[in-house]
Formats: sequence, structure tokens, C-alpha cells
Amino acid sequence: MRVMAERGAHLTTAAPAEDRPSIFEVLAQDSLMSAVKPALLHAVKILATSNPARHGFLWQRFDEIYAILDVLLQHHFLYHTSASFSENFYGLKRVGEDGTRAAHLGLRRRQHWRSLFLLALLPYLHTKLEKVLARQRDEDDFSIRLPQSVMQKLYRAFLAAYPFVCMAWDGWVFCHQLLYVFGKTRTHSPLLWLAGVKLSYRTANDIHSLDLKPSGLALSHSQSFGEKFQRLVSTAVGGLAVSLSTSLSIGVFFLQFLEWWYSSENQSTVKSLTSLPTPPTPLHLHSQETSPTHIKVCPLCRKVRSNDTALATSGYVFCYKCIYVYVKANHRCPLTGYPSGLQHLIKIYTPDG
Repeated sequence: MRVMAERGAHLTTAAPAEDRPSIFEVLAQDSLMSAVKPALLHAVKILATSNPARHGFLWQRFDEIYAILDVLLQHHFLYHTSASFSENFYGLKRVGEDGTRAAHLGLRRRQHWRSLFLLALLPYLHTKLEKVLARQRDEDDFSIRLPQSVMQKLYRAFLAAYPFVCMAWDGWVFCHQLLYVFGKTRTHSPLLWLAGVKLSYRTANDIHSLDLKPSGLALSHSQSFGEKFQRLVSTAVGGLAVSLSTSLSIGVFFLQFLEWWYSSENQSTVKSLTSLPTPPTPLHLHSQETSPTHIKVCPLCRKVRSNDTALATSGYVFCYKCIYVYVKANHRCPLTGYPSGLQHLIKIYTPDG
């Protein structure tokens, strides 16, 4: 047992001749960006809840806004340090087959754009696909049957096969990581293999070159307006990237706390602490002249409710058809503006049917 333990420790910590990072380092940098997005999402949720009219669009378009910021951030670090944001944070760099290119020169064009797509755009597409499939499952759960066209049948077939595709991908990632531990492959992730790069430690020459690299603030009179504008945009993005990197350097403990905060073991506590405030009672319920028929009026269609359905985020009751169509299109409560989804619809059944 002792020999096996020593062998495992050697495999996971020792650096081979090509200065390969350990499995713990590469997995740690993978988890860094995964902790940033939930933190930003939680902050946007608080803003949207506090003022839906002003900040509601941030919640509705969060995926697009985050994708744009992620593309700019990753492009800056790939171009200036040959590493993604999280890889640069851990002192790593991406290198090609030869591994001799200096970090401050950036990646080669093909490797750069492949890396940018796999780092920023592929996660965005995966997120949107997950939401589309989730809406399809909700429609199936609510017994909404769309026309059975050829495309719809193919769509449902893909919906049925998608879990197996995810299982195959997870298995590929696990095998890649296992082979990386035993030194049988040069990358720990299929995404790096697809980008045609591998991870390596940043050398002393790389650090010295990055420190001496000009900041690009100086603008000469001979430059055209387009070159000046491109230089200013690059400088602004660089300043934002450096500020974010410095903030993360200070807040590593805070990010680890967020990772614990959003863990499955802590979800019950999170839901109780971050639940939406109870909306005020509708004014017409306090009126003495209100009739039972008037109370059952749907706030959307202004008619007597049919197939009563409550929205869990606000507590208001609507016609099922009215609130389903509205929430699916706007992702919020029509009366309070609270962020809402189809999973928040609760059908109400009365004893009289």
C-alpha cells in the first residue's frame, strides 16, 4: 500500500522533462472560470430583483453579455500571454508542437482562434443548447404537443440522444485526464487537443519578456485613425483584464467560498437566504365591494380565469395559457417583474374540478 501511495504521489506531482504541470494545477485552473460565472449571475440576479425595470435586461441577456466579455478577456490573454485568463493566473502558457515559442509573442493564428472558440464561444453555445432542451422538456411535462413534422421528429430524437452524447463526452474527458496522470498524453483535456496546444510552465525568460513588453499606450502621429482606435480598444481591454486578474489574486479565498456556497450540500441554505421577497397583497383584495367572480379575474387577459395557475416567484394566479406564453417569452412575472421560468408555474386544482 505504501509503495502504491508513493507511486500515485509521484505521478501527480512530478514534472517530466517537458516541464508538464501536475493534474492538480490544470484542474484548479479549469475550476477558476467556472466559479466566476455563478458569482456574476448571482450579482445580476440581485440587481434584477431590486430594480426589474432598470436591470431586468441584464438578467434576460446575461448569457450574451457574459459571452462578449469572456471573448474580449480570453482574446486579450491569448494574444499577450499565450494563455487563457485562468491559465495565466496559475503561471501556465499554451505551446504548440515545438514548445519553443515565447509567451509574449502570443499563439499562432490558427491556434489562437481555435483556443478562443473553445474557451468562450463553445461554452455559450452549450449553455443555450441546455436551455432550449430544458424548455422542450418543460413542454413535454406540461403535455404541450407541437406539430409532428420531420424537423420536430429529428428534434425529439436529438433530445432523446443528448444525455448519451453528454455521457460519452464526460467519459472522453475522464480518460484524457487519466492518461495525463500516467504521462500517456500531453494534454489533460480534449479541448486542448482540439486546439492543437498543450499546457506548460511559464519560464523565467517568458516572465522577463512579459514584464518588458510595451503597454501600447503611446500613439504616434503617423498612425491612422483605425490603428489608433484599435490600440485604444486593446489598451482598455488590457486594463480591464489586468484589473480583473488583480482582483482575483486578492479574492481567491472568496471564490473558493462561492464554490462552497453553490455546492449541492448548501443549496437548501442558499434558497432560504436568496429567496425573493413576498410581493404586497393586491389592493382589490382589501375592497369590501369585491365579488368572488371579480377575484378570479386573470391579470393578463382580464377575463375569468380558466385552468388556474400560480407563479411561484410572485404568488399571483393567472390563466395557464396566458402565463405560460408570457413567461416563455419574457422570463419574468408580468406584475412584479421578478425573474421567472416555466418551472415556476404551479397549476391549482380545486375540489369542484
